[in-house]
Amino acid sequence: MTESPYSIKEALLFSQKITQISKAIWKMIEKDWQQWIKPYDLNINEHHILWIAYHLKGASISDVAKFGVMHVSTAFNFSKKLEERELLEFSKKENDKRNTYIQLTKKGEALLLDSMESFNPSNSVVLNGALPIKNLYGKFPEFIELMAIIRNIYGEDFMEIFETSFHNIETEFIEENGNVKKLPTESESLSNF
Repeated sequence: MTESPYSIKEALLFSQKITQISKAIWKMIEKDWQQWIKPYDLNINEHHILWIAYHLKGASISDVAKFGVMHVSTAFNFSKKLEERELLEFSKKENDKRNTYIQLTKKGEALLLDSMESFNPSNSVVLNGALPIKNLYGKFPEFIELMAIIRNIYGEDFMEIFETSFHNIETEFIEENGNVKKLPTESESLSNF
């Protein structure tokens, strides 16, 4: 019998720590997120689907389910509700009739961008809980070890989408007057002349 690289007690302690930490932080994240999107008459799954569709510039329902860490039927059903509100459009691709794709409508993009602009850091319990770390080290926690765990569980595709969304925020948005604003696209900039 091969000797395990960890003891059962170590495994139990790790499992319980990550379970309790995840549950505690999710409770506050959920509360923060719900308060943030309440004015938009969205639930967390709907907001997350809009977010994913925005960053992937259109996505299959399977992609939404994978990146949104939700069941395919959940992704589809909430996407349908967003379509009824004219925030998303459904489509099929010529070369891929089996998968259903979603794309933000102009109304959906405007709502999502408005929600991003309305984000108020002082209303985030989780962010405020991390401020002592930022004050001490000059930056927010980066979660390198947690990211490694997520990469091992969900794979490289998940991490690429994850990183893409953060890259988009870093390159496509600016901070102006205490709010986050999307930089105008080249065509939007030209139309202002």
